[in-house]
Amino acid sequence: MNDYLSIFVETIFGFFCLFIITKILGKTQISQITPFDFISALLLGELVGNALFDENAGILKIGFVVLIYGTLMYTSEIITQKVKRTRHLIEGFPSIVIHNGKLIRDTMEKNKLDVNQLQQLLRMKDVFSIQEVEFGILEANGSLSIMKKSDYQTPTRKDMKLAPQDVTLPITLVNDGEIIYDNLKEKNLTEEWLFEQLREQGFDKIEEVFYVEYNKGQDLFVLPFINRNHQKWDIE
Repeated sequence: MNDYLSIFVETIFGFFCLFIITKILGKTQISQITPFDFISALLLGELVGNALFDENAGILKIGFVVLIYGTLMYTSEIITQKVKRTRHLIEGFPSIVIHNGKLIRDTMEKNKLDVNQLQQLLRMKDVFSIQEVEFGILEANGSLSIMKKSDYQTPTRKDMKLAPQDVTLPITLVNDGEIIYDNLKEKNLTEEWLFEQLREQGFDKIEEVFYVEYNKGQDLFVLPFINRNHQKWDIE
C-alpha cells in the first residue's frame, strides 16, 4: 500500500514540476517547436517517468532532475534570445529548397528531404503542382513556407483597386449552448440584445443554439443543435 501511495505522491509532484517548467519556458506552439525542443521535452518526460519507478528515487531526486534539466532548457532559450549567433546552432535555420521555380537539389539532400516529402508539404499548403511555386523555404521546425508565382496568386483588394475595409476580429458569443458573458461584456453587448437577434433568426430558446459568432456590421452567424438521429446522411 505504501508503494502505491509513494507512486501517487511522486506522480503528482512530477506533474506539477513539468507544468511549472512548461509555463516558465513560454507559450511556444506545437508548430513552432524545433527538433531540439521536441527531443528535450521527450527526454524531460522520460527522466521523470523513470524516476517514478526507481525505488531509490524520491521526491527530492525527481525535483532535482527536473530542476537541472529545466534550468538547462531555460538557459538555452535565454542564450538564443541574447546571442544571435547561437540561434542557428540551437534552433536551426530556414533553407531555400525552391528558388525561382527550380528545385535546389543540394539543399534538399542536406535536409534529408526527397521530392515525395516536398510534394506532401506542398499539398498541405493547397498546392498540387511544383510549377505553381516561385520560392519554397523549409523552416527550422520542418514546415514549408511558399510564395506562389504571380499567375497563381490570389488577387487582393489592392490588386483590384478596391477601397480598403476595416478588419474586425469575430468573437464567439455562444459555445455548446452556453452564453459566454465575458465576450458579451467585451463587445458592450447585452443578453437581451443577443436573445432579440436570435429570435429574429427563428430561435426562441438558447438551448436550440449550438454556436453563435459575432462580427461587427454583420448578422450573427448561428449554428443550431442538430439531432443526428433525425438526420439522413446519404453518400453516393
